Amino acid sequence: MDAPGQGTVTCAAWIRRPENAHLVVVGKSKPSSLEIFSWNPITTSLSASPQAKYELGEGDDPVIIAVHPTGDELVCSTSAGDCKLFELDSREGKIKLTSKEQHLLQEIGLQKCLAFSVDGTRFATGGVDGCLRLFEWPKMGAILEEPRAHKSFQDMDFSLDSEFLATTSADGSAIIWNTSDGTPITTLTRNSDEKIELCRFSKDGTKPFLFCSVQRGNKPLTAVYDISTWKKVGHKRLLRKPAAIMSISLDGKYLALGSKDGDICVVEVKNMGVHHWSKRQHLGSEITSLEFCPSERVVLTTSNEWGVMATKLTVPADWKDWQIYMLLLGLFLASLVAFYIIFENSDSFWNFPIAQDQDARPVIETVVGQQYVENMDLDYVEF
Repeated sequence: MDAPGQGTVTCAAWIRRPENAHLVVVGKSKPSSLEIFSWNPITTSLSASPQAKYELGEGDDPVIIAVHPTGDELVCSTSAGDCKLFELDSREGKIKLTSKEQHLLQEIGLQKCLAFSVDGTRFATGGVDGCLRLFEWPKMGAILEEPRAHKSFQDMDFSLDSEFLATTSADGSAIIWNTSDGTPITTLTRNSDEKIELCRFSKDGTKPFLFCSVQRGNKPLTAVYDISTWKKVGHKRLLRKPAAIMSISLDGKYLALGSKDGDICVVEVKNMGVHHWSKRQHLGSEITSLEFCPSERVVLTTSNEWGVMATKLTVPADWKDWQIYMLLLGLFLASLVAFYIIFENSDSFWNFPIAQDQDARPVIETVVGQQYVENMDLDYVEF
Protein backbone atom coordinates (compact mmCIF):
# COMPACT_ATOMS: atom_id res chain seq x y z
CA MET A 1 0.00 0.00 0.00
CA ASP A 2 1.81 3.10 -1.20
CA ALA A 3 0.89 6.45 0.28
CA PRO A 4 -1.36 8.34 -2.15
CA GLY A 5 0.02 11.26 -4.11
CA GLN A 6 3.28 12.01 -5.86
CA GLY A 7 6.77 11.29 -4.59
CA THR A 8 8.84 8.37 -3.33
CA VAL A 9 8.34 7.32 0.30
CA THR A 10 11.54 7.58 2.37
CA CYS A 11 10.26 7.17 5.96
CA ALA A 12 7.13 7.23 8.11
CA ALA A 13 6.03 7.29 11.76
CA TRP A 14 2.89 7.08 13.89
CA ILE A 15 1.47 10.16 15.60
CA ARG A 16 -0.42 9.25 18.75
CA ARG A 17 -3.72 11.07 19.20
CA PRO A 18 -6.47 10.93 21.86
CA GLU A 19 -9.21 8.30 21.56
CA ASN A 20 -6.95 6.24 19.26
CA ALA A 21 -7.58 8.62 16.34
CA HIS A 22 -3.96 8.20 15.31
CA LEU A 23 -2.25 9.83 12.36
CA VAL A 24 0.71 8.80 10.19
CA VAL A 25 3.40 11.19 8.98
CA VAL A 26 5.06 10.15 5.71
CA GLY A 27 8.30 11.58 4.38
CA LYS A 28 8.70 11.75 0.60
CA SER A 29 11.28 12.73 -1.99
CA LYS A 30 10.86 13.91 -5.59
CA PRO A 31 9.33 16.29 -4.54
CA SER A 32 10.48 16.53 -0.93
CA SER A 33 7.63 16.82 1.56
CA LEU A 34 6.02 15.70 4.80
CA GLU A 35 2.41 14.51 4.56
CA ILE A 36 -0.04 13.69 7.36
CA PHE A 37 -2.59 10.91 6.77
CA SER A 38 -5.44 9.77 8.99
CA TRP A 39 -5.61 6.11 10.03
CA ASN A 40 -8.64 3.80 9.70
CA PRO A 41 -8.27 0.80 12.07
CA ILE A 42 -11.29 -0.97 10.55
CA THR A 43 -9.86 -1.11 7.03
CA THR A 44 -6.23 -1.06 8.23
CA SER A 45 -5.43 1.71 5.77
CA LEU A 46 -4.46 5.34 5.44
CA SER A 47 -6.75 8.05 4.14
CA ALA A 48 -6.94 8.47 0.37
CA SER A 49 -5.44 11.96 0.54
CA PRO A 50 -3.20 13.74 3.06
CA GLN A 51 -4.88 15.79 5.78
CA ALA A 52 -1.90 18.17 5.86
CA LYS A 53 1.25 18.70 3.81
CA TYR A 54 4.48 20.63 4.22
CA GLU A 55 6.73 21.20 1.20
CA LEU A 56 10.48 20.93 1.86
CA GLY A 57 13.21 22.41 -0.29
CA GLU A 58 14.43 20.70 -3.44
CA GLY A 59 16.85 17.91 -2.54
CA ASP A 60 15.94 18.28 1.15
CA ASP A 61 14.62 14.73 1.42
CA PRO A 62 13.35 13.36 4.77
CA VAL A 63 15.66 10.65 6.17
CA ILE A 64 14.15 9.78 9.56
CA ILE A 65 11.28 11.13 11.69
CA ALA A 66 10.92 11.18 15.49
CA VAL A 67 7.53 12.05 17.01
CA HIS A 68 7.20 13.37 20.56
CA PRO A 69 5.16 11.05 22.85
CA THR A 70 2.42 13.69 23.13
CA GLY A 71 2.00 13.70 19.35
CA ASP A 72 2.17 17.51 19.24
CA GLU A 73 5.70 17.86 17.84
CA LEU A 74 8.03 16.01 15.51
CA VAL A 75 11.60 16.31 14.28
CA CYS A 76 12.69 15.33 10.79
CA SER A 77 16.29 14.76 9.68
CA THR A 78 16.88 15.66 6.04
CA SER A 79 19.48 14.77 3.44
CA ALA A 80 20.61 18.42 3.36
CA GLY A 81 22.06 18.04 6.87
CA ASP A 82 19.35 19.83 8.87
CA CYS A 83 16.97 18.64 11.57
CA LYS A 84 13.64 20.43 11.22
CA LEU A 85 11.19 20.88 14.10
CA PHE A 86 7.45 20.88 13.38
CA GLU A 87 4.36 21.54 15.48
CA LEU A 88 1.11 19.68 14.82
CA ASP A 89 -2.13 21.57 15.37
CA SER A 90 -5.39 19.62 15.12
CA ARG A 91 -7.94 22.04 16.53
CA GLU A 92 -11.52 22.10 15.20
CA GLY A 93 -10.95 18.93 13.21
CA LYS A 94 -8.36 20.55 10.95
CA ILE A 95 -4.73 19.44 10.91
CA LYS A 96 -1.90 21.87 10.31
CA LEU A 97 1.85 21.22 10.25
CA THR A 98 3.93 24.29 11.14
CA SER A 99 7.70 24.66 11.04
CA LYS A 100 9.33 25.99 14.23
CA GLU A 101 12.71 27.71 14.46
CA GLN A 102 15.33 25.71 16.40
CA HIS A 103 18.85 26.89 15.71
CA LEU A 104 20.50 24.07 17.72
CA LEU A 105 19.23 21.57 15.16
CA GLN A 106 20.18 23.51 12.05
CA GLU A 107 23.16 22.48 9.90
CA ILE A 108 24.28 19.73 12.30
CA GLY A 109 24.94 17.30 9.46
CA LEU A 110 23.17 14.19 8.24
CA GLN A 111 21.60 12.34 11.18
CA LYS A 112 21.12 8.56 11.07
CA CYS A 113 19.21 8.37 14.40
CA LEU A 114 16.64 10.52 16.19
CA ALA A 115 14.82 9.57 19.40
CA PHE A 116 12.63 11.04 22.13
CA SER A 117 12.72 9.54 25.60
CA VAL A 118 9.61 7.68 26.77
CA ASP A 119 8.64 10.49 29.16
CA GLY A 120 9.34 13.14 26.51
CA THR A 121 11.94 15.03 28.58
CA ARG A 122 14.99 14.08 26.48
CA PHE A 123 15.85 14.21 22.78
CA ALA A 124 18.90 12.59 21.15
CA THR A 125 20.47 12.67 17.70
CA GLY A 126 23.14 10.40 16.25
CA GLY A 127 25.01 11.55 13.17
CA VAL A 128 26.63 9.76 10.28
CA ASP A 129 29.77 11.55 11.49
CA GLY A 130 29.54 9.75 14.86
CA CYS A 131 28.50 12.80 16.92
CA LEU A 132 26.00 12.24 19.74
CA ARG A 133 23.83 15.14 20.89
CA LEU A 134 21.56 14.88 23.93
CA PHE A 135 19.13 17.66 24.88
CA GLU A 136 16.56 18.48 27.52
CA TRP A 137 13.10 18.86 25.99
CA PRO A 138 11.48 21.26 25.36
CA LYS A 139 14.05 23.68 26.82
CA MET A 140 16.70 22.33 24.42
CA GLY A 141 19.36 22.63 27.10
CA ALA A 142 22.45 20.76 25.92
CA ILE A 143 23.24 17.76 28.14
CA LEU A 144 25.91 16.25 25.90
CA GLU A 145 27.66 16.87 22.60
CA GLU A 146 30.22 14.14 21.97
CA PRO A 147 31.78 14.36 18.46
CA ARG A 148 33.56 11.00 18.81
CA ALA A 149 30.80 8.91 20.41
CA HIS A 150 30.98 6.42 17.52
CA LYS A 151 32.66 5.98 14.17
CA SER A 152 29.21 6.38 12.60
CA PHE A 153 25.80 5.86 14.19
CA GLN A 154 23.72 2.78 13.50
CA ASP A 155 20.85 2.85 16.05
CA MET A 156 19.69 4.24 19.44
CA ASP A 157 16.93 3.78 22.02
CA PHE A 158 15.88 5.15 25.43
CA SER A 159 15.00 2.90 28.37
CA LEU A 160 11.45 2.79 29.75
CA ASP A 161 12.36 5.03 32.72
CA SER A 162 14.28 7.37 30.38
CA GLU A 163 17.38 6.91 32.57
CA PHE A 164 19.54 5.20 29.94
CA LEU A 165 20.32 5.69 26.26
CA ALA A 166 21.74 2.81 24.23
CA THR A 167 23.63 3.60 21.01
CA THR A 168 25.23 1.35 18.40
CA SER A 169 27.96 2.06 15.87
CA ALA A 170 28.68 1.02 12.30
CA ASP A 171 31.84 -0.67 13.64
CA GLY A 172 29.76 -3.08 15.77
CA SER A 173 30.21 -1.48 19.20
CA ALA A 174 27.45 -0.39 21.61
CA ILE A 175 27.56 2.14 24.46
CA ILE A 176 25.16 2.81 27.33
CA TRP A 177 24.80 6.46 28.43
CA ASN A 178 23.34 8.13 31.51
CA THR A 179 20.75 10.62 30.25
CA SER A 180 20.87 12.89 33.31
CA ASP A 181 24.47 14.02 32.74
CA GLY A 182 25.48 12.34 29.47
CA THR A 183 28.25 10.20 30.95
CA PRO A 184 29.01 6.80 29.36
CA ILE A 185 28.15 3.95 31.76
CA THR A 186 29.54 0.96 29.92
CA THR A 187 30.38 -0.58 26.56
CA LEU A 188 28.51 -3.81 25.89
CA THR A 189 30.72 -6.88 25.72
CA ARG A 190 30.91 -8.86 22.49
CA ASN A 191 33.06 -11.53 20.91
CA SER A 192 35.73 -10.65 18.37
CA ASP A 193 33.55 -11.96 15.52
CA GLU A 194 30.38 -10.16 16.68
CA LYS A 195 28.91 -6.83 15.55
CA ILE A 196 26.07 -5.27 17.55
CA GLU A 197 23.83 -3.47 15.07
CA LEU A 198 20.37 -2.58 16.44
CA CYS A 199 19.03 -2.04 19.96
CA ARG A 200 15.71 -1.75 21.80
CA PHE A 201 14.96 -1.63 25.53
CA SER A 202 12.15 -3.74 26.97
CA LYS A 203 9.04 -1.64 27.61
CA ASP A 204 6.73 -3.83 29.71
CA GLY A 205 8.09 -2.66 33.06
CA THR A 206 8.78 -6.17 34.38
CA LYS A 207 11.72 -7.47 32.34
CA PRO A 208 14.75 -5.11 32.55
CA PHE A 209 16.36 -6.18 29.28
CA LEU A 210 18.06 -4.68 26.25
CA PHE A 211 17.53 -6.50 22.97
CA CYS A 212 20.23 -6.23 20.30
CA SER A 213 20.54 -7.63 16.82
CA VAL A 214 23.99 -9.15 16.51
CA GLN A 215 25.84 -10.38 13.45
CA ARG A 216 28.16 -13.23 14.42
CA GLY A 217 30.10 -14.03 11.28
CA ASN A 218 27.41 -15.02 8.77
CA LYS A 219 24.87 -15.83 11.49
CA PRO A 220 22.33 -13.15 12.57
CA LEU A 221 21.24 -13.40 16.22
CA THR A 222 19.09 -11.50 18.69
CA ALA A 223 20.96 -11.06 21.98
CA VAL A 224 19.47 -10.15 25.36
CA TYR A 225 21.33 -8.08 27.98
CA ASP A 226 20.33 -7.61 31.63
CA ILE A 227 20.32 -3.85 32.26
CA SER A 228 21.09 -4.27 35.96
CA THR A 229 24.51 -5.76 35.12
CA TRP A 230 24.79 -5.06 31.37
CA LYS A 231 25.79 -8.70 30.90
CA LYS A 232 24.51 -10.87 28.07
CA VAL A 233 22.00 -13.43 29.39
CA GLY A 234 21.39 -15.28 26.13
CA HIS A 235 20.67 -15.11 22.44
CA LYS A 236 18.30 -16.62 19.88
CA ARG A 237 18.17 -16.88 16.12
CA LEU A 238 14.88 -15.29 15.07
CA LEU A 239 14.93 -13.54 11.70
CA ARG A 240 17.59 -15.88 10.27
CA LYS A 241 18.84 -13.11 7.98
CA PRO A 242 20.52 -9.73 8.56
CA ALA A 243 18.17 -7.19 10.19
CA ALA A 244 17.86 -3.68 8.84
CA ILE A 245 15.60 -2.27 11.55
CA MET A 246 14.14 -3.16 14.96
CA SER A 247 11.09 -1.95 16.89
CA ILE A 248 9.19 -2.79 20.09
CA SER A 249 5.51 -2.23 20.90
CA LEU A 250 4.56 0.47 23.39
CA ASP A 251 3.33 -2.10 25.91
CA GLY A 252 6.52 -4.12 25.46
CA LYS A 253 4.77 -7.38 24.54
CA TYR A 254 6.18 -7.72 21.03
CA LEU A 255 9.52 -7.16 19.33
CA ALA A 256 9.75 -6.76 15.55
CA LEU A 257 12.64 -7.15 13.12
CA GLY A 258 12.72 -6.05 9.51
CA SER A 259 15.19 -7.56 7.05
CA LYS A 260 17.22 -6.05 4.23
CA ASP A 261 15.14 -7.94 1.66
CA GLY A 262 11.66 -7.04 2.93
CA ASP A 263 10.77 -9.68 5.56
CA ILE A 264 9.06 -8.89 8.90
CA CYS A 265 9.41 -11.07 11.98
CA VAL A 266 7.38 -10.36 15.15
CA VAL A 267 8.31 -12.05 18.43
CA GLU A 268 6.47 -12.28 21.75
CA VAL A 269 8.91 -11.02 24.36
CA LYS A 270 7.49 -13.27 27.10
CA ASN A 271 8.78 -16.49 25.49
CA MET A 272 10.85 -15.13 22.56
CA GLY A 273 8.72 -17.15 20.18
CA VAL A 274 7.87 -16.01 16.63
CA HIS A 275 4.16 -15.13 16.36
CA HIS A 276 4.08 -13.42 12.97
CA TRP A 277 6.16 -13.71 9.83
CA SER A 278 5.60 -11.74 6.63
CA LYS A 279 7.97 -13.01 3.98
CA ARG A 280 8.90 -10.65 1.17
CA GLN A 281 6.55 -8.01 2.53
CA HIS A 282 8.39 -5.40 0.50
CA LEU A 283 9.42 -7.81 -2.27
CA GLY A 284 13.19 -7.70 -1.89
CA SER A 285 13.50 -4.04 -0.90
CA GLU A 286 15.18 -3.03 2.38
CA ILE A 287 12.75 -1.90 5.09
CA THR A 288 13.64 1.67 6.08
CA SER A 289 10.98 2.27 8.78
CA LEU A 290 9.26 -0.15 11.17
CA GLU A 291 6.95 0.95 13.99
CA PHE A 292 4.08 -0.54 15.99
CA CYS A 293 0.69 1.17 16.03
CA PRO A 294 0.11 2.78 19.46
CA SER A 295 -3.20 0.95 20.06
CA GLU A 296 -3.57 -1.87 17.50
CA ARG A 297 -1.55 -4.99 16.67
CA VAL A 298 -0.45 -3.41 13.41
CA VAL A 299 3.01 -2.46 12.15
CA LEU A 300 3.84 0.36 9.77
CA THR A 301 6.72 -0.29 7.36
CA THR A 302 8.32 1.62 4.51
CA SER A 303 10.74 0.95 1.68
CA ASN A 304 11.93 3.21 -1.11
CA GLU A 305 10.56 0.89 -3.78
CA TRP A 306 7.20 -0.15 -2.32
CA GLY A 307 6.25 2.84 -0.21
CA VAL A 308 4.37 2.57 3.09
CA MET A 309 2.48 -0.53 4.25
CA ALA A 310 0.29 -1.25 7.28
CA THR A 311 0.27 -4.93 8.26
CA LYS A 312 -2.18 -6.49 10.71
CA LEU A 313 -0.31 -8.99 12.85
CA THR A 314 -1.36 -12.61 13.30
CA VAL A 315 -0.87 -12.59 17.07
CA PRO A 316 -3.24 -13.60 19.89
CA ALA A 317 -5.98 -11.04 20.45
CA ASP A 318 -5.60 -8.77 23.46
CA TRP A 319 -8.28 -8.57 26.12
CA LYS A 320 -10.56 -5.58 25.58
CA ASP A 321 -11.80 -3.44 28.46
CA TRP A 322 -15.38 -4.69 28.11
CA GLN A 323 -14.17 -8.30 28.24
CA ILE A 324 -12.34 -7.63 31.50
CA TYR A 325 -15.47 -5.96 32.95
CA MET A 326 -17.63 -8.92 31.90
CA LEU A 327 -15.20 -11.31 33.58
CA LEU A 328 -15.29 -9.30 36.81
CA LEU A 329 -19.09 -9.18 36.66
CA GLY A 330 -19.21 -12.94 36.14
CA LEU A 331 -16.96 -13.52 39.13
CA PHE A 332 -19.14 -11.22 41.25
CA LEU A 333 -22.34 -13.05 40.26
CA ALA A 334 -20.67 -16.40 40.90
CA SER A 335 -19.71 -15.24 44.39
CA LEU A 336 -23.35 -14.25 45.04
CA VAL A 337 -24.56 -17.69 43.95
CA ALA A 338 -21.98 -19.37 46.17
CA PHE A 339 -23.05 -17.18 49.10
CA TYR A 340 -26.72 -18.05 48.55
CA ILE A 341 -26.02 -21.79 48.39
CA ILE A 342 -24.03 -21.65 51.62
CA PHE A 343 -26.77 -19.56 53.23
CA GLU A 344 -29.47 -22.05 52.22
CA ASN A 345 -27.51 -24.89 53.76
CA SER A 346 -26.21 -22.97 56.73
CA ASP A 347 -28.13 -25.04 59.40
CA SER A 348 -26.73 -28.36 58.34
CA PHE A 349 -23.37 -26.85 57.44
CA TRP A 350 -22.73 -25.20 60.79
CA ASN A 351 -24.77 -27.80 62.72
CA PHE A 352 -25.91 -25.26 65.31
CA PRO A 353 -28.67 -26.27 67.77
CA ILE A 354 -31.85 -24.32 67.19
CA ALA A 355 -34.08 -23.18 70.05
CA GLN A 356 -37.83 -23.70 69.76
CA ASP A 357 -38.53 -19.97 69.66
CA GLN A 358 -35.69 -19.23 67.20
CA ASP A 359 -36.01 -18.96 63.44
CA ALA A 360 -34.30 -21.70 61.44
CA ARG A 361 -31.99 -19.10 59.88
CA PRO A 362 -31.44 -15.34 60.11
CA VAL A 363 -33.66 -13.19 57.98
CA ILE A 364 -31.86 -12.59 54.68
CA GLU A 365 -32.62 -8.84 54.76
CA THR A 366 -30.33 -8.46 57.78
CA VAL A 367 -27.47 -10.03 55.82
CA VAL A 368 -27.58 -8.28 52.46
CA GLY A 369 -29.93 -5.38 53.10
CA GLN A 370 -33.62 -4.73 52.41
CA GLN A 371 -33.06 -2.68 49.26
CA TYR A 372 -30.87 -5.42 47.68
CA VAL A 373 -33.60 -8.06 48.33
CA GLU A 374 -36.28 -5.89 46.74
CA ASN A 375 -34.19 -5.65 43.59
CA MET A 376 -33.60 -9.40 43.35
CA ASP A 377 -35.76 -11.97 41.62
CA LEU A 378 -36.47 -14.17 44.63
CA ASP A 379 -39.55 -16.11 43.47
CA TYR A 380 -37.75 -19.38 44.14
CA VAL A 381 -36.57 -18.52 47.67
CA GLU A 382 -38.45 -20.14 50.60
CA PHE A 383 -38.88 -18.02 53.71
